[in-house]
Amino acid sequence: MIFMDEKLQILYMQMRIVRLAARKWKTTIARAARFFDENGVFKYIEDFFGVFHVEGDVAVFDDIKKYLANKGVDAKMIEKYD
Repeated sequence: MIFMDEKLQILYMQMRIVRLAARKWKTTIARAARFFDENGVFKYIEDFFGVFHVEGDVAVFDDIKKYLANKGVDAKMIEKYD
């Protein structure tokens, strides 16, 4: 059995969600990662990991979409992250 400390669990969740976002938004993982980084999503996942770790990836992704919308960020803007 592999033990992951919380920091590694957070990183693992961030990578799963960025891959999900790339698939849902039909873009590359690299572009989705830049979009997440520049819009504070990775930090958001880290800050709320205590809640997110008991939710499924789709629920976390839905929450992130609401977080971005509340910041006035449209996911369609992802196209500029080349």
